[in-house]
Amino acid sequence: MTSGLDSFVNHTVSIITSDGRNFIGTLKGFDQTINMILDESHERVYSTTTGVEQVMLGLHIIRGDNVAIIGLIDEDVDNRLNLSTIKAEPLNPVVH
Repeated sequence: MTSGLDSFVNHTVSIITSDGRNFIGTLKGFDQTINMILDESHERVYSTTTGVEQVMLGLHIIRGDNVAIIGLIDEDVDNRLNLSTIKAEPLNPVVH
């Protein structure tokens, strides 16, 4: 049995965690508990007063029990974004 995530491997993804953080990177792999391995990754930190800050992380592992949403990034669209002008409220944690 294969997971729907197989098609995401080696593609750029956005992962939103249950604590409201947003990670972008190349999905290199995952396991049966949805632990994610991201390469060339960064975290996007949102603010209402300044643009989006990108914190470079490199190789990063995200625990599967902390993954709320994962989606593919359209790299052409993402590359055209001017993150320094985007202002937004940080995401709130997901409450169970």
